[in-house]
Amino acid sequence: MSGRAQLMWDEAVTGYDFGRDHPMDPVRLALTRKLVAALGLDREAHLVTAKPAGESTLRLVHREDYIDAVKAASADPGSADGSYGLGTLDDPAFAGMHEVSALIAGQSVGAAEAVWRGDALHAVNFTGGLHHAMPGCASGFCVYNDAALAIARLLELGAERVAYVDVDVHHGDGVQAAFWEDPRVLTISLHEHPRTLFPQTGWPEETGAESAEGSAVNVALPAGTGDSGWLRAFHAVVPELIADFRPQVLVTQHGADTHFEDPLAHLAVSLDAQRAVQVACHDLAHEYAGGRWVALGGGGYAVVEVVPRSWTHLVGIAAGRPVEPETVIPESWRQEVYARTRQLGPMRMTDGRWPVSWADWEAGYDPADRLDQAIRATRRAVFPLRGLLP
Repeated sequence: MSGRAQLMWDEAVTGYDFGRDHPMDPVRLALTRKLVAALGLDREAHLVTAKPAGESTLRLVHREDYIDAVKAASADPGSADGSYGLGTLDDPAFAGMHEVSALIAGQSVGAAEAVWRGDALHAVNFTGGLHHAMPGCASGFCVYNDAALAIARLLELGAERVAYVDVDVHHGDGVQAAFWEDPRVLTISLHEHPRTLFPQTGWPEETGAESAEGSAVNVALPAGTGDSGWLRAFHAVVPELIADFRPQVLVTQHGADTHFEDPLAHLAVSLDAQRAVQVACHDLAHEYAGGRWVALGGGGYAVVEVVPRSWTHLVGIAAGRPVEPETVIPESWRQEVYARTRQLGPMRMTDGRWPVSWADWEAGYDPADRLDQAIRATRRAVFPLRGLLP
């Protein structure tokens, strides 16, 4: 093992830019990288720049006609007319779109390769996690599905069991779709209920194709779910399934848009609970996957207040130097925030809710509680298919 952790980064990823008024502002990536440096975490995680994903790699998940459409829209953004999901309000075409999307995908594929080959135990690509892109179309701010491509590459390299855990506020629909018929991949998504949020999928009854029953897991959380409920749901579902599946690699997606300040969704989770789930994913990788962990970013639209802190915690955990929640953020970073955004940056690496706590599922449940109903629905739908008690 040449290094404990790799951090995938290339300044060019900030060119993933849908335009001035689009919620996915690439400043969130630049500010995360700056905060990682300000706290000295890039001295702990080996910085790596991977090559863009080539066409043969992209075809592991995406259709050739779709890749051609992305290239055409990238060369001539004005030609994108909404077909293939390109040129829409969610996914406007922009010059160089194919190149930067392939670069982000290449970073996640490179992270997966490094972990599988033993070049690193953990690898983080916080620019990735673009989990909505489908084999034949863009969707939900996502052009190429780097998470699915990383998993597909692991399978190509010989992995027989890969687990994917997605804690973005939105359902990880594109990754689920990519492996719907493949029992080698267990996809678990915790997200706001599809009744109240895009993409309106991720019902507990979505459990995989007949050839892979029980390989897709969905926890649909009521709008308004906060720290204790979110953590209760995670721990009531994820560890037992990971223990049963025993993946060779754990791939996780850490969209920061579960946060109570996120403008596009309706959960009420704090930075401190996000950090707790990051720690839990790290521990699950060590307990069941030989420590092999690929961690990705995802959504997150509170681009100053939330995203950089959340993903910097993720980098610290992966690098073996977790950032204490009470840590004061360096003034140099806050000056960088103001210079770029004219906003005042946060003062500390906490929302003041650490340590977070939750009620363990094994202690009992309340059949009248909406959160417990959601957990029960998932366990009843999936656990018996895997030979587990619901």
